[in-house]
Amino acid sequence: MPQAMRESAAALAAPGEAVGPLERGLTVLRVMAADPDSRQRASDLARATGLARSTVDRIAITLARLGYLRSEGRDLLLAPRLMELGNAYLASCGLPDALEPYAVALADELDESVSIAVPDGDAVRFITQATRRRAMSLAFRIGDLLPAERCAPGTVFAGGWDEADRGRWLARRREDPLDTAFPAVPPRVEPSPPELVEAAFDARVREAAGLGWALDDQFIEPGLVAVAHAVRDPAGTVVCALSVVSHTSRHSARSLREHALPRLRRVAAAMEEALRTPPRPGPPLAAPAPEAVDSGLKAELGPEFLQSLARGLAVLRALGSARGGLGLTAAAEAAALPRASARRALITLQYLGYVRADGGVFTLLPRVLELGYARLSRLSFGEIVRPHLVELTRQVRESASIAVLDGDEIRYVERVPTARIMSVDITVGTRFAAYATSMGRVLLADLPAPEQATRLARTRFEPLTRHTVTTADALADILETVRRDGYALVDEELEEGLRSAAMPLRDRLGSTVAAVNVSQHAGRATRQEFLDTVLPPLAGAVARIEADLAVASERQHISAT
Repeated sequence: MPQAMRESAAALAAPGEAVGPLERGLTVLRVMAADPDSRQRASDLARATGLARSTVDRIAITLARLGYLRSEGRDLLLAPRLMELGNAYLASCGLPDALEPYAVALADELDESVSIAVPDGDAVRFITQATRRRAMSLAFRIGDLLPAERCAPGTVFAGGWDEADRGRWLARRREDPLDTAFPAVPPRVEPSPPELVEAAFDARVREAAGLGWALDDQFIEPGLVAVAHAVRDPAGTVVCALSVVSHTSRHSARSLREHALPRLRRVAAAMEEALRTPPRPGPPLAAPAPEAVDSGLKAELGPEFLQSLARGLAVLRALGSARGGLGLTAAAEAAALPRASARRALITLQYLGYVRADGGVFTLLPRVLELGYARLSRLSFGEIVRPHLVELTRQVRESASIAVLDGDEIRYVERVPTARIMSVDITVGTRFAAYATSMGRVLLADLPAPEQATRLARTRFEPLTRHTVTTADALADILETVRRDGYALVDEELEEGLRSAAMPLRDRLGSTVAAVNVSQHAGRATRQEFLDTVLPPLAGAVARIEADLAVASERQHISAT
């Protein structure tokens, strides 16, 4: 028997080989992601999951050390880095990378929101959104799950169900007639007679099967209308649905169909052609973070660290490092794990519905997105960076801030002050001349040489204090040092008695998008004492912020401004 077939057969072993800590850890993440409250306590999670409190505590410690959870006092919150699990699925399935440009172009052409959704059991999960920003915004988030019978994509997908699929749908409908398990949609006020819901849905499914498209006339909620078209792979299987969403203030269901369907057909055909075209070779997909499987963490945290949970999540991420999936041996190598450990993790992930095995190849399934992706994808820049500023302020006991370059000034976009008798009155939105601030110099130092020279030539230098640098040539020399050293120090140039140090904050492509600084009163330490105390924790905070922003911005734009 070929190795690939042996690996596939091994994955079908009894769930008795499943990794308990991995299964329980995923349960905790799933419960946290589904709870409307973004903050949970370990005692609440123990009640919600049925796990022992001590087990929840160990899971929380492990997930926090991996960067997937963070704590604020007794509260636990999902952390942005958890999005790397969903990013692994989105990268490995290849659909967003291949089809998103078509969805964005269609949204621009129609001036309506456009989505791409994939089937997920008897439901629909969104993987791409191209939204129109209006007072009444119509868009779901990547990772949101909808009941098949309440949306146009679900009607399209149900045409491919077999009897087992239909049986699962019927069971779910009867267990949850109000759709309370779908937080992305408003729950039904009262259950409709099951036979009426089933008959109406069946009729729509038969019609969509013949047409290749389906209409949603306010099935999700009043006022929302949509039309969805099937997109098939080269084998003829419906792999996703392209949908246009509008509001009854702009379109009725009929007028939206007339307005959008011709273009929708054309774009769906172009998408199918794109799926028939082999993708161009590109850079390798992200590999798992090595610390997740480092046995040193076990030594560091002792029995509180669940290494098998960390290894299982490393395998999940490793499957995102190749489009189309990996065999067992390749998955173990990608996760830097022994083959036996990877095998047990894959058995568990397959059993839980996060992985499919086909011919010895293991691929991620869209259910991975239920692990907090939709909730975390709505985080703003400030919500991502603020916990790190809070921690930095706690470490150095000084105020910390983030600013962006706005013309010839810096503008504060986030700040965590310390409570002292003598403090600086700076708030979000405060502006200062860039040339006289540490964050301004960091941002100016990273500009291309021609742009930097132009800015310095037009700057009106003023002696804000007796220490302020007031010539373009002198500042240019300082900026060269800042670029070389990676930080800027400004000592009493903006205001007498005020000292600050700043470092650049870079996006996932390496471009500086903001600056982070720590400031103090100059009388509390010498310049060197200040640098020795502040620079290491400042660098650590910047690294953690950049890591979170890189994960969170992989599939969406996050602006510091």
